[in-house]
Amino acid sequence: MAGQNDNWSSRVGFILASMGMAFGAGNIWRFPRVVAANDGGPFLIAFFVATIVWAVPMLMIEMIMGKTTRQGTIGAFKKFVGPRSTWMGAWIGFCCIFIMFYYSVVTGWAIRYLTYGVTGVIRKGIDSEALWKHFTGSPEQTILFHFIAIGIAAFIIIGGVQKGLERANKIIVPSIIVLLAILMVWVLTKPHAVEGLEYLFRPNLAGLLKAKVWLNAFTQAAWSVGAGWGLMLTYAVYMSDRDDIGANSFVIALADAGSSLLAAMGILPLVFAVSPSRDVALQALQSGDTGLTFIYLAKFFPNLPAGSLLAGLFFLALAISALASLLSMVELAVLNLGDFGINRRKAALITAAVAFILGIPSAWNISFQDNQDMVWGVGLLISGIFFAYAVYKNGIDNVRGMINESSWIHVGKWFNWCVIAIPVIFIIIFGWWVFQAVTWYPDSWWNPWKKLSPGTMVLQWSLLIIAVILLNKWFSQKIRLTETDLPDEIKEKN
Repeated sequence: MAGQNDNWSSRVGFILASMGMAFGAGNIWRFPRVVAANDGGPFLIAFFVATIVWAVPMLMIEMIMGKTTRQGTIGAFKKFVGPRSTWMGAWIGFCCIFIMFYYSVVTGWAIRYLTYGVTGVIRKGIDSEALWKHFTGSPEQTILFHFIAIGIAAFIIIGGVQKGLERANKIIVPSIIVLLAILMVWVLTKPHAVEGLEYLFRPNLAGLLKAKVWLNAFTQAAWSVGAGWGLMLTYAVYMSDRDDIGANSFVIALADAGSSLLAAMGILPLVFAVSPSRDVALQALQSGDTGLTFIYLAKFFPNLPAGSLLAGLFFLALAISALASLLSMVELAVLNLGDFGINRRKAALITAAVAFILGIPSAWNISFQDNQDMVWGVGLLISGIFFAYAVYKNGIDNVRGMINESSWIHVGKWFNWCVIAIPVIFIIIFGWWVFQAVTWYPDSWWNPWKKLSPGTMVLQWSLLIIAVILLNKWFSQKIRLTETDLPDEIKEKN
């Protein structure tokens, strides 16, 4: 349970922490590849539209729920929506926590490659593919760095909001921006780097007519900003009553989009600058997230002047950005445990221990990590539906009015239409995924034991939904509600 002294010290502190939450590894290792695979310029347009239509309203919803209830996801839904809907908050919390189990592993990868960069292991002539296979095929290494990652996160979280989260992000966020800017400027001085920018911004406006471009844009916006995860709800618990929800939502969402673009403006030119041919560059961009980051970039960096230094800077940016997002996931778990009466230190240690143990399968076997990434990544869109339901339950105009009470930017009727569109967006995205799966795997798309099938998603989602619904009464009885007072119109509905 959040105490009165657990608030951010300033609005700047809150925004920096929120930007740290949003500036995850996906901005650096996923966004450049996705934009390259989806027609460049048209995808950028679609992505910024998705940021406004999905991410900004979702951030507003999470902020108003966290700010008014002063509870974690479970308590927030009990208080804001009603006791019968407590299980929805539990789903959101567990969905994010399940992501934390393997995200800690990914953070460990970044830390390990940081050590490779600064110790000179990543050097000219290195077989980067063999290095990656050796590392991921050595459970003693992947588990060790998974432990280091979750240990660092728990240590920071134990420090509290101001001395832990806020202090860390005041260092992390500016560092990420500076490191990405250095990478971009450095790379753009190299021959053929401009071809990467041309590829990134290529004005193929016909791409705006492709469904794939828009679907990938909305998926990336949901993943990148962290909207619908419950993370912003968690951070909003520590907001002051005067903090501006409308302006903060736009600042955080657009800053995240800007950091993604900055990363792409550094990485795509790098790929083209050091590739022996355009075909090799395109092959690298089509190699997947881990392939591009840990194989091709590790191979390309040493070919540049001071390449080892550049590799160290890149993997430092990746490691600290991953850590910033991991911190928010740990804090979400800690806040929910606090609502059950467990103190911060104990809650952080419990979270770290459970995350380490349940993250071992992902650290041991990358195929398991791939499965969990897909299942719970797409599951976040279901979380978005539950947030939309919270708004429907209390009246969209009522919630919008609550947002406007502390917003310098007036939130108009467009918010209503965005909230209504949230379940529609999920249906379209998931429907598209099923269609693709049926096309790719006609004989196994339904099989729940296949790691990338819709069948495995539905099975795991169903198990979690059944579990939290059955535990709804227990959650509702055990949660300790704060003494904050909700608006009369919300209390009447609940």
